Amino acid sequence: MCSQEGEGYRLLKEYANGFMVSQVLFAACELGVFELLAAAPEPLDSAAVSARLGASPRGTELLLDACVSLKLLQAGVRGGKAVYANTELASTYLVRGSPRSQRDMLMYTGRTTYVCWGHLAEAVREGRNQYLKAFGIPSEELFSAIYRSEGERLQFMRGLQDVWRLEGARVLAAFDLSPFRVICDLGGGSGALAKACVSLYPGCRVIVFDIPGVVQMARTHFSASEDERISFHEGDFFTDPLPEADLYILARVLHDWTDAKCSHLLERLYQACRTGGGILVIESLLDADGRGPLTTVLYSLNMLVQTEGRERTPAQYRALLAPAGFRDVRCRRAGGIYGAVLARK
Repeated sequence: MCSQEGEGYRLLKEYANGFMVSQVLFAACELGVFELLAAAPEPLDSAAVSARLGASPRGTELLLDACVSLKLLQAGVRGGKAVYANTELASTYLVRGSPRSQRDMLMYTGRTTYVCWGHLAEAVREGRNQYLKAFGIPSEELFSAIYRSEGERLQFMRGLQDVWRLEGARVLAAFDLSPFRVICDLGGGSGALAKACVSLYPGCRVIVFDIPGVVQMARTHFSASEDERISFHEGDFFTDPLPEADLYILARVLHDWTDAKCSHLLERLYQACRTGGGILVIESLLDADGRGPLTTVLYSLNMLVQTEGRERTPAQYRALLAPAGFRDVRCRRAGGIYGAVLARK
């Protein structure tokens, strides 16, 4: 086998086995492997991990060794037996309670997104999301499907809190937002991005606008409502009156919807926005040709299997914002997964 063919075959197998890597990560999170090892005073052997998790000895050993290969765990030897501990990566991102934990978003991805992706071929054929096939739930009302149970809604909100814990401050700093005193975060969920906003711009006040079930859950399960600079307002941003504000934030919102629905929402925001105010769109931005970065291209496919929308290029966001009346459209990548698009009225 020539070296070129060998490299191509290796790459092919890497792609084909990618779902196995994801499932190792998801299973270890769901079983509580990383929390158990974080709480242990010393590394544990597989028998101890198996016993404490209530899992099979054989399955536990195989999973732990796979985690070592993926650099999620580190292995040593004690008394002639292999013992396991978290790597820095796992301690930072996979343990509940870590200030940088991504565990809740991974749990959501494993239980919901992964299932929808099992129907990707059907989504491509049909051009629509796959909630009906994946979960038996019709999706004519998109967020009735996305929030298909109270537990699912809470998991999704916790997952987005994980995202903004890492990405929020960076993307909010892409532009100087200090001139905007009253900010409305549309579809702001738990208030995680609002918390990052008032931390970065302490002179601002943020209104989180979301549907009633989300607002009620935010008040019950999340701490943003305890900050006097953050308030919550119930409503549907497509149909209900919008709070008056200097700046409207749409973070991971427009990618859910068709161009027509995005245009309708942007027109409503232009009418509600104060003169001199603006709109900040926060999304994962595609390259100009639409074929990169890879993460964003995959996210766009995810919009196909889970929503009505897609990820877009900066030019495509400009094409949506200008007809609504917004001017001085500027786009900036923030160094992470998400970029920012700021436009003024």
